[in-house]
Amino acid sequence: MIDPVQTEVKNQKSKIRNRFIPYRPSLTRHVLLFALRGAMKLLLRLEKVGWENIPRSGPVIMMINHIAFLDPVILTGLFPRPLISMAKAEAMDDKLIGPIIKIFDAFPVNRGAGDRQALRTAFDVLDAGLALLIAPEGHRSESVSLGEAHEGIAYVASRSRAPIVPVGISGTDQFKHNFKHLRSTPMIYRFGRPFYLDVGKDRASSEVLRRMTDEAMYQLAALLPPEQRGLYSNLEAATTRYLRFANASNLPARAEAA
Repeated sequence: MIDPVQTEVKNQKSKIRNRFIPYRPSLTRHVLLFALRGAMKLLLRLEKVGWENIPRSGPVIMMINHIAFLDPVILTGLFPRPLISMAKAEAMDDKLIGPIIKIFDAFPVNRGAGDRQALRTAFDVLDAGLALLIAPEGHRSESVSLGEAHEGIAYVASRSRAPIVPVGISGTDQFKHNFKHLRSTPMIYRFGRPFYLDVGKDRASSEVLRRMTDEAMYQLAALLPPEQRGLYSNLEAATTRYLRFANASNLPARAEAA
C-alpha cells in the first residue's frame, strides 16, 4: 500500500488517456478466470458472508486484510464483475507471478513512498466505474492479524468519493499446508456494509487521513475473529466521525458532496 502525497494528484491530468475507458477484459483474462474458478471449486470450501453488500455497478473500493498470496486471487475469482488490484511492485517483477498479475490488469505500487503514478491509476480505475482492490496494510501479515494500515486508502476514497466495502478474510493462510496433504481448505470471505469516507468541513490533513484510515480499519476488524484483529482489537475504541454508511442496492455512482 502507499502513503498519501500532499500534492493534489486527483486534480492532475494523466499524461496518457484513461486505459480503463472503455474497459474490455482480454480473452486471456476470461480464460484464466474460468480456470481459476474451476480450481477454486476443487481445492477450496468457500463461505461467503454478506455477499449482498457488493455493489453490482459503479466505482467501489474493496478493502481486504492480507494474510496469504491467495487473498486477492480468490476475491478476483469470486467477484461478480471485473476487479482491478493494486499489487506491490516486487510481485509485478516476479518472472512467474508477474505476467499472470498483469493479465488481470493489476498495476504496481511502490511501498513506503508516495507513488503518484499508482494514485493516478487508482483514480483512473474508479473514474471508469470499476472495482479497485486495496490491501491497506501494504503487505501480508506474518501473524495473520491486522497491522497498522497506510493512509493511502483514505486519500483515494475521500478524493474519489467512491464507497468502500471491507472484506474480512480467514483461512487462506492454511492453503499451502492443506494442499500438501491433499485436503481442501475452508475459507471465509466476509463482506461488510459499504461506507464512504468524508472529511466534511475538516481539512484533509495527515492527521485526518490517519483518523479516517483507523475508522475504516475498525470496520474491517469487526468482520474478523478476535485473534485476527491485531492492532484494531479494541472495537469499543472505534469511531465513525468520517464514515457515511450506505446500502449496496441503492449506491449512487458518487457520494454527494458534503
